Amino acid sequence: MSATGLAWRERTAPYRAVLASRVRSQRSHRASFRTDVASSLLVGLVELAEVAVLYVQVESLGGLDLKAVLLVFAIADLGFSLADLVVGHCDNIPTYLRAGTLDVFYLRPQPLLMQLITSDLQLRRLARAAVALVALVVALVVNDVDWGVGAVGLLALALVCAPLTFAAMFVWAGGVQFFLVDGAEATNAFVYGGRYAASQPATVWGRPLVVLFGFFFPMAFTAFLPVVTLLDLDGAQQLGLPGWIGWTTPLAVVWAWLLAALSWRVGVRHYQGGGG
Repeated sequence: MSATGLAWRERTAPYRAVLASRVRSQRSHRASFRTDVASSLLVGLVELAEVAVLYVQVESLGGLDLKAVLLVFAIADLGFSLADLVVGHCDNIPTYLRAGTLDVFYLRPQPLLMQLITSDLQLRRLARAAVALVALVVALVVNDVDWGVGAVGLLALALVCAPLTFAAMFVWAGGVQFFLVDGAEATNAFVYGGRYAASQPATVWGRPLVVLFGFFFPMAFTAFLPVVTLLDLDGAQQLGLPGWIGWTTPLAVVWAWLLAALSWRVGVRHYQGGGG
């Protein structure tokens, strides 16, 4: 192994050790683990059923039929589920702040955010991702996609950018918690509300929601805009955007992470300790 590889293994060894211990602890309690997986699976199925029940009642809504919105839901929910698996436990920051246990992370010679990300790993969240993955496969089969290099590239771009955008939302919310301390519900309205908005066509949003979840928090770029570009629909034009806008999802990722980095940096600098 090269010197670079050895150095990388040494730097990541503490994180890998913590994650491995989390996995072992969850698998050691098998009954509890199975219950958690089943509940997560049920949540994913209920959310999928909610979309299906709505769209079987109408021929189309917001310019999308059931087949198209299934693809939007699959990409958005898969992206959110993967982001939730990796950084979703940043929701615990308010608890750490109130208890003063966040100060323990400052005693270790690793970046605070990386410690938080690797402090937990809930394998049960994979069940929800599995529902979204199955929905994605079905959606790609039933939709009339003009497959080519461009279509494959756009789909791959959406599948990579969606979890990155949602991960940025979790980090942004974590940074805001340094000021709110006990206001997780306020940020969850944007994080989890953003996930719900991302799984719906942006053409049915009101103008304030288009501004909020379309551009400031770029949820429309996670799934809706790539899908209407992929399927050659006029959803983007209804919003006054060009049809190729789905290709600009990396710009949305950059913007989302700029917001997240600013929020996290300001929040961490604001934190003065638990006072214990």
